[in-house]
Amino acid sequence: MPGLNIPIPHRTRSLGLKDLREKTFPPTDNKKQRLHLQKGVYMASQRQYATGKRKNAIARAWIEPGQGEITINGRSFEHYFTLAPHRVKVESPLEKTSTLGQFQIRASVRGGGVSGQAGALRHAIAKALVHVNPEFRGPLKKEGMLTRDSRVKERKKYGQKGARALFQYSKR
Repeated sequence: MPGLNIPIPHRTRSLGLKDLREKTFPPTDNKKQRLHLQKGVYMASQRQYATGKRKNAIARAWIEPGQGEITINGRSFEHYFTLAPHRVKVESPLEKTSTLGQFQIRASVRGGGVSGQAGALRHAIAKALVHVNPEFRGPLKKEGMLTRDSRVKERKKYGQKGARALFQYSKR
């Protein structure tokens, strides 16, 4: 390609991968690297991202300082989760860290059912809050919000009606 002019060192074998990368692409000042420190509290200058999982649902959440709006798949929080227990579950990390109404959350959720999606979003929000402020890790970990709930549906076995259920036994 005539327009692409990337300098490549002649002896790549003797150079480590890091040296090769630095020679090929010089390091730039990355604004997303770390957040500025202020009296022992990390304040997010940019948005933070985290992924959460529950059952077959996967949630991707972007969190940034704002008025407290939560948008899921382009829909408002109240329209996406119509049942109160699901809303309480999603907002629980914010309530536990006393940050309800301080962050704008934009999320993309797919797979699974509504309950699994609520659990996945809760997991993602909790992980993103820890990126914003590492001091939140203690209370969120104590409530188990940072641990992925690994319980998934057990597979059906052949020769059986379900995962554990057997066909009705016929003596004759």
